[in-house]
Amino acid sequence: MLTIGDKFPAFKLKATVSTDLDTAFVDIDNASYPGKWTCVFFYPKDFTFVCPTEIKGFADVNQQFLDRDCQILAGSTDSEFVHLAWRKDHKDLHELPFPMLADIRKDLVSALGILTDEGVAQRATFLVDPEGVIRFVYVTDGSVGRNPAEVLRVLDALQTDELCPCNWKQGDAVLKVA
Repeated sequence: MLTIGDKFPAFKLKATVSTDLDTAFVDIDNASYPGKWTCVFFYPKDFTFVCPTEIKGFADVNQQFLDRDCQILAGSTDSEFVHLAWRKDHKDLHELPFPMLADIRKDLVSALGILTDEGVAQRATFLVDPEGVIRFVYVTDGSVGRNPAEVLRVLDALQTDELCPCNWKQGDAVLKVA
């Protein structure tokens, strides 16, 4: 699996961005958000149980990520059409404020090293800096949802470019080398 300090792989994927069939799909690649951080999180499958709770959790804090110049991207190995159907079907996903990447060829999840033996993505999150370098990786078991507030806390710490102690939160003092 790629980790901290590695370059995020080059990709170009179809993404679902709305429930309107006329505007639902766009292409997204590494250059789609120049000068921004990205929070790219993968989940195993659409139409499952833990996944929508996480997607909604990230949607609930999306504006806080945007306020920090960070674009959230969700992704799975489902197609853009399955993403569209799920967004239309699940009330918490109707107005999702970020794209859902469709890695149906599994190129990106394979390059990241997060493709499971079952052929789906692990529950993995990557914070990627504006230069395309992975600065944070967070992976949980398939049965355990992640904590979007923790990802946001780590983004805040990374953006200080300072030493941040355990449980540091935005506004707390950073460590100074004596």
